[in-house]
Amino acid sequence: MSFAVRYLIAYGMDLIFGDPEFLYHPVRAIGKLIKFLEDRLYDLENKRVAGGLLVLVTLVVTFMVSYFFAMFKITEIYFLYTTLATKCLGDEGLKVYKILKLKDIERAKKELSYLVSRDTGEMEEGQIIRSVIETIAENSVDGVLAPMFFAVIGSLCTWHGISLALPFAMTYKAINTIDSMIGYKNDRYMDFGTVGAKVDDVANYIPARLSGIFIVIGAYICKYDYKKAFEIYKRDRMNHGSPNSGHPEACFAGALGLQFGGKTKYFGKVYNKPTIGDKRKDFSVGDILKARKLLYASSFAGLVIFLMLSKISDLVR
Repeated sequence: MSFAVRYLIAYGMDLIFGDPEFLYHPVRAIGKLIKFLEDRLYDLENKRVAGGLLVLVTLVVTFMVSYFFAMFKITEIYFLYTTLATKCLGDEGLKVYKILKLKDIERAKKELSYLVSRDTGEMEEGQIIRSVIETIAENSVDGVLAPMFFAVIGSLCTWHGISLALPFAMTYKAINTIDSMIGYKNDRYMDFGTVGAKVDDVANYIPARLSGIFIVIGAYICKYDYKKAFEIYKRDRMNHGSPNSGHPEACFAGALGLQFGGKTKYFGKVYNKPTIGDKRKDFSVGDILKARKLLYASSFAGLVIFLMLSKISDLVR
């Protein structure tokens, strides 16, 4: 069975099942490892070195365990499936959409608080919608396109005859999980999380920039304004505190005719984030469904292009 077929099965499983609630999710195991290491390394005097050790141990363990499971096609397909989050990400947005349709703002703010690190307590409906769509856009890279990228790169490499598609993809998920757990610029993690945050920036550098291609194609598939998506991508992709997050957000903003950024509250402090996109319309609840549709279309575009490149590479070799 070729890598393309195995990966198509994994992608299909993600679209059908989403996160595997019926089985233990490997990212939870990675999270427990990170917490275990944090509890034992945080008290070291040099916080950056301690955080660096956490990153090193987590990535080595993840790579080696994933390599073991890559030896068996069934387990490889299952674990590749768990690296993708297209349905999960879309469904999280859908939950907030359904709550907003019921006009239950307080419940929508609570549901959103599970998805974002920003403060949601004082948000109005438009801010909730904006936050949901920004999250879908940003995580289209972390949760979908970047794992695809590393799986395909890994599929071109072998170690003792075993494909490195799964070890590469799962190690990326470990990097992303480290950043989501300790990559905050607060008193506790300002130094301890520095290495993890920087490694995450490096890992997402190429996938974030490739996302501009996939999201523009996705906008074309959805019959959204793909020309504006590309225009705003070129203009506003660097209007973000993160070196990577602005790329997918700019494409989504252009395709949907929305403006992201502006006043956002994190941990009790208000930040005036640079704007991304042109405000051609106010935020409406239906924009969440449009963003969800664009997520699915761009993930499909990424899948097709990555697998085509994989097949071409096989033919060249």
